[in-house]
Amino acid sequence: MYHAPRYDRALLLGEKRDEILTLDEVRRYGQDSFGDPDYVCVYGLRPGEWYDRGVRLLGRTAVECTRDPLARRMARDIAAVAGTAGAAAQLALDLFAGSGNTLYWITRETAARRGIGFELDPGVFRLARGNLAGLGLDVELRPQGYEGGLAALGPPAEDLVIVFVAPPWGDALREGPGLDLARTQPPVAEAVDVVTGLLGGRPLLFAAQIYERTEPASLATLTARFAWSATHVYNLDKAGFNHGLLLGTQGWTPGPSPGRAGWHSPERAGGPRRRLD
Repeated sequence: MYHAPRYDRALLLGEKRDEILTLDEVRRYGQDSFGDPDYVCVYGLRPGEWYDRGVRLLGRTAVECTRDPLARRMARDIAAVAGTAGAAAQLALDLFAGSGNTLYWITRETAARRGIGFELDPGVFRLARGNLAGLGLDVELRPQGYEGGLAALGPPAEDLVIVFVAPPWGDALREGPGLDLARTQPPVAEAVDVVTGLLGGRPLLFAAQIYERTEPASLATLTARFAWSATHVYNLDKAGFNHGLLLGTQGWTPGPSPGRAGWHSPERAGGPRRRLD
C-alpha cells in the first residue's frame, strides 16, 4: 500500500531541496509539520495569497525562511532598539537573505533608507529576486556571498548599520544542547567578525536569530563581541521549539530597553559604550 510522504524538514531539505514546491506541497508541509496549512506566511501573505500572486519557494526556502509572525516581531524589536540610536538614516543588511522576507520586515519596521541582502545560491537568489520584484517590495538582493558583498558595498552613508545574521543552521541544531552558534555555516561569530573588520568604523546593531535552547558556550562567545546585548525567545511554537533573537551593538550603547517582557540583558564588561547622539 502506498503511503504519501510526510512533508517535514527532512524531506524538504533532502529530496525536495532544490525543487519549486506546489501550493499543495507548501500547505502539506505546514499541516504535517506544524498542524497549520497556512504556516508558511511570507511577505505579509498566506500561502494561497502569495502563490496566486506568482511567489514561488524552493523546498529548502520553505524550511529556512523566517515566516511572517516571527520576522515581524523580530523586526519590531530591532526597530525599538535602533530607534534609541538617534540615527538620521539607517541601512539594513541581511548577510544570508534567502527569501528576503526578514529583510523586508526589518526594512519596513525600521524605516531604513536601504535594505540590501546577499544570497550566494543562484536558485534561491533567482526566485527571491523575482518574488520581491513581483510584489513591488523595495529591498535589494545581490547575487554574492556576504564577504564579497560587503567589500563591494563600500563605506555606507547611513549613520547606523543594522546587520541581520542568520547563517544556514545545517547540523548546528541538535537534541539536548539545541542550537550551537559555533556550528552554523559559517559560525555566527565568524560572520560578525567579518562585518566588524569591514564596517567597524561606524555604529553597528547586530541581530542574530537564536533558538529556545541555544548552546551556552557558543552564545557567550558571541555576546563577548558586543558592547551591549540582549536576548528574547518568542513563544510562537510549542515549548522547546521556539525561535529567538539576540541583539548586540558595537560602537554605541542603546537607550532604554525595548520594554518587552522576557528580554534578558546579561552584564557586559569592556568594549565601547557610547550613545549615538
